[in-house]
Amino acid sequence: MANTKSSKKRIKINKRNRIQNNSYKSLIKSHEKNHLSLIKTSNEQVSSVGEEKSDYTALLRASFSSVVSQIDKAVKKKIIHKNTAIRKKTNLFKKTFPTLN
Repeated sequence: MANTKSSKKRIKINKRNRIQNNSYKSLIKSHEKNHLSLIKTSNEQVSSVGEEKSDYTALLRASFSSVVSQIDKAVKKKIIHKNTAIRKKTNLFKKTFPTLN
């Protein structure tokens, strides 16, 4: 149990920050899942229908840049570690643009 006024305040601040950080991490995970499902959909469409990949390239690029932007903002706010962010971005890049690896 906190004894001083400042330690009680720190407990409240830490609780608030933990809730905000978890919310932002959840947002990043949702964006990643949406991006991966878009990749899966585009691959299925290309294999089944035989459409060109260029139809989905613009969508994939926009989605990828959106996810990367969210990850970079999380690093800037010190919600996730920079090495974690680099790993996430690298894995997403490899899945999004397999021919460029």
